[in-house]
Amino acid sequence: MTFARPEHSIDTDTLPRMPAWVTSARPEAFEDVAFLSGAALTHLYHVFARDDVPQALLRDRLALHAAEACVALSGRMERAGELRDAVHLLRPGDLPGPAGETYLAWRRAVERSVSVKALSRALPTIESCQIATWLDAGNGAPLTRTAVVLDAVLTEAPRAEVPALILADAALAQALGWDHVVPLLAAGLKRTDLRKRGDDLRLACHRAVTASAVEAARLAVDLARRASLLKGVAPKLRAKGAGAAVKIFLTQDAVAPSALPLPDRAARRLCDRLVDLGAVRELTGRDTFRLYGV
Repeated sequence: MTFARPEHSIDTDTLPRMPAWVTSARPEAFEDVAFLSGAALTHLYHVFARDDVPQALLRDRLALHAAEACVALSGRMERAGELRDAVHLLRPGDLPGPAGETYLAWRRAVERSVSVKALSRALPTIESCQIATWLDAGNGAPLTRTAVVLDAVLTEAPRAEVPALILADAALAQALGWDHVVPLLAAGLKRTDLRKRGDDLRLACHRAVTASAVEAARLAVDLARRASLLKGVAPKLRAKGAGAAVKIFLTQDAVAPSALPLPDRAARRLCDRLVDLGAVRELTGRDTFRLYGV
């Protein structure tokens, strides 16, 4: 069975594109690296300001990427699929495991407006006063402030890579005037970068943010297109609770049918219908315990 293309769509060519000179340059001098990171962040700032970019969904997808990077930095083998399973198939009373805890921390960090209270929820083992102290450690330009916070956390707690990266991204969000944490650093830093301090760490942060901003901008364009398709097919859905289900898909990277506000069988039918319409994808490749996402 085939379906007509939904009428509700966006022209992704109207979304600003990252300049080619940002993605192709390979500078060595600090001032050139810093210039490119500033250009990349400025571009990303304008992309994030677009109403057609699903902000919560984008942050949740970037949280998955950050968690995957952190798990790899720790030497573990779990990748995106395993992380999704660890969190979205979690039953009451079950523990998500170390990798799942990392993913949960990132998801909680991006869910609410950036604040010490919200970060304490994401990092429950760290006292809120300590979080506030670390966030206040940085000052100056956005990337300088970010690197100082990262340096401060890793100096006091060398094995606290996940809290350090979350708080550094929080400092960056505050410096840029963003309401929420946007995970950028983790995906661009190497394990050796986390052992650097001072100007060497600051240079690594500039490089990491440039690379991650390019990927985040590409992802924003892709999700804007996919979200538009989902919104376009929403009026065709007649199941009770379908509207609420669509809103969930527009805010979460992955969704289990059991998480939708419908009876189990109706939820599975809705997910299959959305796959047939090309509005969502089945993410696992399995016949059971499936997960779906935009």
